[in-house]
Amino acid sequence: MNFLAHAWLARGGSDDFLYGNLVADGVKGRDLSAWPAAVAEGIRHHRRVDAFVDAHPVSLEARRRAPQERRRYAGIALDLVWDHFVARELGLASRESPLVRRSYRLLAERPAPDRLAAMAPALVAQDWLHRYADFAFTCRAVQGLGQRLSGPNRLAELVPWLEADYAALEADFRRLWPEVLTALEVAGPLSRP
Repeated sequence: MNFLAHAWLARGGSDDFLYGNLVADGVKGRDLSAWPAAVAEGIRHHRRVDAFVDAHPVSLEARRRAPQERRRYAGIALDLVWDHFVARELGLASRESPLVRRSYRLLAERPAPDRLAAMAPALVAQDWLHRYADFAFTCRAVQGLGQRLSGPNRLAELVPWLEADYAALEADFRRLWPEVLTALEVAGPLSRP
């Protein structure tokens, strides 16, 4: 899961909790004592979600369908694809979301960890969370993220697979998402199968 899914899963918490979920990928290490308690809990929540999704049989099956020489990077690409499906479920292609506005406000008001410092302003200014509803944008985001990694852009090399496997990935999401919600005891508009 990426920014949008983590925001949706944290939407009922405080701003600090939501912020922790949004910036967790930029926070390294287990010692979270430098963070306010609710932010630290948001970071831990984000990490629990990631561990659940990454180890889930649906995610493992999807990664096995990726080109063998690129499977190491498939989980990163899938995180963005899951956000695409969340954005579609929320109807973000045609309407503005209060949750997205709240997330953007938090990212604009508070400094992001160094690892996200350059990305956070672009995410807000370019309205990535609404734009994830467009699969072509999501694929460009996968490619852009790959440019931040050292060496050849292995994520960009996965885009043809994502495009060809779209229907299967959507079916994967339809199986995965209800189990994420159940595991986290979340209810709401995305809880339907």
